[in-house]
Amino acid sequence: MEATNEKICFELIYAIVSDGMGSKVLRTAKECGVTGGTILLGRGTICNPILEKLALSDVYKEIVMMVARREQVRAALETLNKTYKLHKRNHGIAYSIPVYGICGSSTCRCDQPDEKGGLEETMYQSIIIIVDKGKAEAVVEAATQAGARGATIINARGSGVHETSKVFSMEIEPEKEIVLMITGKDQTESIVDSIRADFEIDDPGKGIIFVQNVSKAYGLTEE
Repeated sequence: MEATNEKICFELIYAIVSDGMGSKVLRTAKECGVTGGTILLGRGTICNPILEKLALSDVYKEIVMMVARREQVRAALETLNKTYKLHKRNHGIAYSIPVYGICGSSTCRCDQPDEKGGLEETMYQSIIIIVDKGKAEAVVEAATQAGARGATIINARGSGVHETSKVFSMEIEPEKEIVLMITGKDQTESIVDSIRADFEIDDPGKGIIFVQNVSKAYGLTEE
């Protein structure tokens, strides 16, 4: 791994946009020096009682993940905001989180330590919850009751020490769901505590929660 000596050289961009927009976002970011990325499929949740009754409260999303040097990330975020009007409601969000090291990429090297070093003060945090398939909507509901304003759900697979089972001598990886949400820093603790209590996250095999600081964010419009 390319060590950073605790100096933040890299950041990871998450761009959550409408289905079909991921490739366009990636091309725009490449114009700012980002060398590549990965696009995941997910679905976003909308807190609208009428749409919920019509079973239309889920909207398909694409999640674009890109790693680059901090200055390239900041330029890319600014360009994405201007190009796709992220400051307007329902146009998507884009944010970055610190990365302390990277391997497997010859184009991302921290040759010169960041003079600023350290961590920037953050207003937002990213909460990621991994639970068994079918529980994501309930997780979002618990988070919403604690102050969250929506989330993105990603289908996944995973096996921990408590979860792998065998059928006909073949290991079967259980299906999972990843819930990704951005919250104000002052709301994080209450949201995490609510989910931990409702889903017994501290018990083995019940799920996992982790929190990351957000360095820069666009598209987080206030109600």
